[in-house]
Amino acid sequence: MKKHRRGHNEGSIYQRKDGRWVAGQTLEGRKRVYYYGKTRAEVQAKLLAGLKATHDGISIAQDGRKSVEQYVLTWLKSIKPQVKPKTYTTYEGLVRLHIVPALGKVKLVKLTPEHLQRFYSERIDTGLSPQSVRHMNAVLHRALEDAVRWNNVARNVADLVTPPRVERREMKVLAPEEARRFLDTVRTERIGALYILAITTGLRQGELLALRWRDVDLEARSLRITGTLQRGEAGLAIAAPKTATSRRQVLLGTMAIEALRDHRIRQNAERLLLGPAWENNDLVFANEVGRPIEATNLLRRSFKPLLKAAGVPAIRFHDLRHSAATLLLSQGIHPKVVSEMLGHAQVGITLNLYSHVTPTMQRQAADAMDSLLGATRL
Repeated sequence: MKKHRRGHNEGSIYQRKDGRWVAGQTLEGRKRVYYYGKTRAEVQAKLLAGLKATHDGISIAQDGRKSVEQYVLTWLKSIKPQVKPKTYTTYEGLVRLHIVPALGKVKLVKLTPEHLQRFYSERIDTGLSPQSVRHMNAVLHRALEDAVRWNNVARNVADLVTPPRVERREMKVLAPEEARRFLDTVRTERIGALYILAITTGLRQGELLALRWRDVDLEARSLRITGTLQRGEAGLAIAAPKTATSRRQVLLGTMAIEALRDHRIRQNAERLLLGPAWENNDLVFANEVGRPIEATNLLRRSFKPLLKAAGVPAIRFHDLRHSAATLLLSQGIHPKVVSEMLGHAQVGITLNLYSHVTPTMQRQAADAMDSLLGATRL
């Protein structure tokens, strides 16, 4: 091997006969670690990262034999108590199905941005959506951020990659006439009140399925969002709301109040008919024996057939929420009010999501100014 004169503060850098470059660093106890690459610049960057880690007191060799698989499985166990069941289930699935099969055998300390960039490209080539790959990047970034904090690696290589760009999907919303047809269709359905609440309040599917009667005040014409229904390892359970601002009070209109009153009468009749077989979970929207409704069953057995019966376009359940926001904004309701109803953290999120309504709002503002100042309409 032919050694080359090293630069100032580079450590030991040389090129092997096979053309690969090598950098060596001496640790405490005269233990040596080596970095490999195709170019001098590549190994120099790795060496500098190692030198910085040593300067910062990070032991880069303490887990030199630990693989990505060993680390991420340990990391999953550590974060399980910190995240919601649904989040953990998502993380575990991405790790088990994608990250471990592709990257598991790589030594954690030798994981590079090139590994991740190639991994993302391969996932796209297999037909996965850019959004799914971005979820993998988010999981890896969080895991490697903890690896840095725990002194397992010198840097978070996920900071140095570019995940695939996600094209913004065109939002589908029900027009006023379509919304009225859909509401007319669901009125007599067993859980028709669920869809009426979805369109008139913009509540999320999980919030609706977690709603309990103790959170509904029909006299005050309001309800409180205190949880969201999620599936975890133990099955369906009510978890904390999505964000702090998701925990909120929502005022109800006459249509929603009447629907909830009729629904309660119908549900009480079901309880009396079943007797001890009814499982009382205080749920506003429960299945035929009082248990939580499975979201997939709701979509397949109820929502999609109702859309077809109403003769309206096929949309996602979440598009009912988009429809509610769009209808409210198009009627001139202040974005701040709509944002609070939806439980958005900031009004800017609402304005960004529903920018397609902005032209209508601007026309209303212009007409209002003309009316105020007495301008003659053209």
